[in-house]
Amino acid sequence: MTIKKYISTILNGIFILTILLFALDGLTSFEIKSQAIKLFTYFGIMVLTPLTLIWNLWTFKTAKWKIIGSTIPTLTLIGILIIGPFKMAFSSSAWRTQKVIYQNGHFNFKKVEFQMQDVGALGYNKRTVEVIYLTDLFMIVSPVEKDIDDRVEWVKVDKEVNELGLKFP
Repeated sequence: MTIKKYISTILNGIFILTILLFALDGLTSFEIKSQAIKLFTYFGIMVLTPLTLIWNLWTFKTAKWKIIGSTIPTLTLIGILIIGPFKMAFSSSAWRTQKVIYQNGHFNFKKVEFQMQDVGALGYNKRTVEVIYLTDLFMIVSPVEKDIDDRVEWVKVDKEVNELGLKFP
């Protein structure tokens, strides 16, 4: 294999990975907990899309492969333009746990948390969700049920975490 083929394979592989992480984070209850991975995903998709499109049009020789190689980057570029680069940039901040309200008595990785997301000059988004930690990097979130106080498996913890490092007066 030539150097161009290695670069094409690596570039397209990283591009597809960022698309998959972006789609999982944006369209499902799967969320990226790690700020570094979330920044890589959101800004990576905005930088790699035009780069991959230009690279694939430049390196592929036949018209058939140029069309195949440019389809996904073109559709992704259209998606970025529809969503808006500023909206994507403001969404690139990971949700941070401020307070663990409930802990599941059976599973340590299942909690109800109050979380905040820093959106820069726009302030903070806030939410209370049920969280299932897959690892320290990824989590699955779902809305909190109304009758959570009455359920036996939830133990009230009220533990301050303050991952954003906010200082209160």
